[in-house]
Amino acid sequence: MAAKNFDLIVIGAGPGGYVAAIRAAQLGMNVVVVERENLGGICLNWGCIPTKAMLRSSEVFHLMHRAKEFGLSVEKVSYDLDAVVKRSRGVAKQMEGGVKHLLKKNKVTVIMGEATIPAKGKVSVKTEAGTEELTAKNIVLATGARARNLPGLEADGARVWSYRHALVPPHMPKKLLVIGSGAIGIEFASFYNTLGAETTVVEVMDRVLPVEDAEISAFAKKQFVKQGMVIMEKATVKQLDRAKDKVTAHIESGGKVETREFDTVISAVGIVGNTEGLGLEALGVTIDRTHVVTDEYCRTGVEGLYAIGDIAGAPWLAHKASHEGVMVAELIAGKHAHPVKPESIAGCTYCHPQVASVGYTEAKAKELGYTVKVGKFPFIGNGKAVALGEPEGLIKTVFDAKTGELLGAHMVGAEVTELIQGYVIGRQLETTEEDLMNTVFPHPTLSEMMHESVLDAYDRVIHM
Repeated sequence: MAAKNFDLIVIGAGPGGYVAAIRAAQLGMNVVVVERENLGGICLNWGCIPTKAMLRSSEVFHLMHRAKEFGLSVEKVSYDLDAVVKRSRGVAKQMEGGVKHLLKKNKVTVIMGEATIPAKGKVSVKTEAGTEELTAKNIVLATGARARNLPGLEADGARVWSYRHALVPPHMPKKLLVIGSGAIGIEFASFYNTLGAETTVVEVMDRVLPVEDAEISAFAKKQFVKQGMVIMEKATVKQLDRAKDKVTAHIESGGKVETREFDTVISAVGIVGNTEGLGLEALGVTIDRTHVVTDEYCRTGVEGLYAIGDIAGAPWLAHKASHEGVMVAELIAGKHAHPVKPESIAGCTYCHPQVASVGYTEAKAKELGYTVKVGKFPFIGNGKAVALGEPEGLIKTVFDAKTGELLGAHMVGAEVTELIQGYVIGRQLETTEEDLMNTVFPHPTLSEMMHESVLDAYDRVIHM
């Protein structure tokens, strides 16, 4: 069978791959996407989107319990876990349909199957109907990543879960152990804890949410503990003894190993890139700790071969993948492309309270040699936050004392995942403290705290 020729072959239809394909098609290229599982990838089907749907259910459930505070009454508050999961899966399915429609609208060819790259510019796809041979001058790898499995802590779907099992749970946990307190671990801990599971979080680093600013981590931890979570920092799960209805965890903390019993364990100890089985090593692609090594333009060093998103390393965020997809499509089309700078990408965690940040933490800025000015503003000083019944939170900004450059912004509290974008735009436009101080923020909004935090860095705060 003759090989089909395209201008661009994209392997993987997640938020990196499908966006790269659409942008390339918009720029006049004949594009094919190869996907082995779901259009929209992990993010849309088993990650970002369905977890947000589930977290929204737990948030509404939490608010129902607080009805009295708002002058309302609700009788017999309860939940149906199957219905919560069904709604979450429905949202994911709807979004997958949306991606299918967008690819069709942009005349992108979609082939469902497993891809390998036998030689430069060639892709072989194993489909249900047989093997298809494709050729293109340019290939984009967007194969994503999967959950890391540590020896002895492997997910089995019964009592020990990965994020996938946690999204379609076989039972409601009563006593839950979450291993790892990054975004995935803490979001599931938040969801199940809100629904009534006794939740313990074990984190190997010295604090929960270890990539966040230390002050924000500490604030979030205080809230988690208030909600009944047990947080164990500088602790390691050494072993899991599995029985039919329970798991005994051997947890090392402070040089001592203790055993605790749980009925469910969620392992969220990081991710590994999907680099296997593609034939990358034979092509001469450099792989470092399961991730493809690229330059700032996502080039692999093999002519015409690019890698974007999770397979190309941290930060492992859907919006980074999408942006890289657009950049690579524009680069291939001969446009002037701008590299994606990791420190200009916001990170968002949808636990309760939410956490969001962009740029350098206070500690990182100092480590890089900056003299800093730091401003902070608490939610309790904001009228909208108090009116919403969400007075627990903090916004922190870090500036270069010499130039007034906004080096970083860090937040914890209600809706901060929406607020952070204001600071992201500020950094993108290379704003200074003066620009931000002279900006009029609408009242009453949560965004006013962003203004106050900036004012506080320069001893001009009004409402505190």
